[in-house]
Amino acid sequence: MQAQVDWSEFGRVEIDDKNPKLYCFNMVLGYSRMRYIEYTLSIDVYTLIQCHLNAFRYFGGYTKEILYDNMKQIVINRALKSSDSDWNNKYEDFFRHYGFIPRLCRPYRAQTKGKIENNVGYVRRDFFLGGRFSSLADMNSQTLTWLSRVNSDVHGTTHEIPLERLKSEGLKPIDGVPEYIVIREEARKISRDCFISYLGNFYSVPYRFAGREATLQIISGKFKVIVGGEQVCDHEILAGSGRMSRVKEHFKGLLSEIQKENKAAMNKSGQSILKFETVEVEKTFSFGL
Repeated sequence: MQAQVDWSEFGRVEIDDKNPKLYCFNMVLGYSRMRYIEYTLSIDVYTLIQCHLNAFRYFGGYTKEILYDNMKQIVINRALKSSDSDWNNKYEDFFRHYGFIPRLCRPYRAQTKGKIENNVGYVRRDFFLGGRFSSLADMNSQTLTWLSRVNSDVHGTTHEIPLERLKSEGLKPIDGVPEYIVIREEARKISRDCFISYLGNFYSVPYRFAGREATLQIISGKFKVIVGGEQVCDHEILAGSGRMSRVKEHFKGLLSEIQKENKAAMNKSGQSILKFETVEVEKTFSFGL
């Protein structure tokens, strides 16, 4: 059995005085016509993998094959034979973990993924247009309610209920494979005042790493800060923007070091040169859609 996957654009949203694009992840199971959709603000490979996992959990399993367009999150260089293509290494690690086979549409042959194309138009007409949403989370919550309805209605092509046909889809059980952990990695530079920024908020780092390059490993609402291959701290991701997470221990010993530097500078020049630690006061902004 085969599933089909695609992204579609749904205009822009207003969040924290910015207007990012709104995307919709779509997956349709070929036999039962069961649908899964999810709205996101990104279409990177990490988001793509997470949406797959959410869809697998929703269906209770996954198909032997999944058909895609030639998107860069999936394939770097497409070969005449799909299996010979150069895959995005993050995505390749994911599909090999679960053992499903990725298939690619022939260029300029969009009709080969007609099921997903039809679903995109249906989602736009039946769910999105005229809807009222207070946030991305609210939109996805309403999406689950909508999915429950349409997957329980008679499908126009099969003339059967997708939820009933799902029993004969032949899915590989999601519980039969160890859970795949999505680890997003992003590069950051630690500021001179010992903070890094992520999604509009600020997080402290031990002062001895100020000015260094760091890698954030983001996992399920948390992230680790890696410097030179060493994990130096971790943080819970704050909601909204303009907020600050300051760990007191990250600045322990900083004052005595500053005093030593000031004393050394005074002895050297005969003049008083003071150095201050500057920490911004937390500001809180509202989040809305």
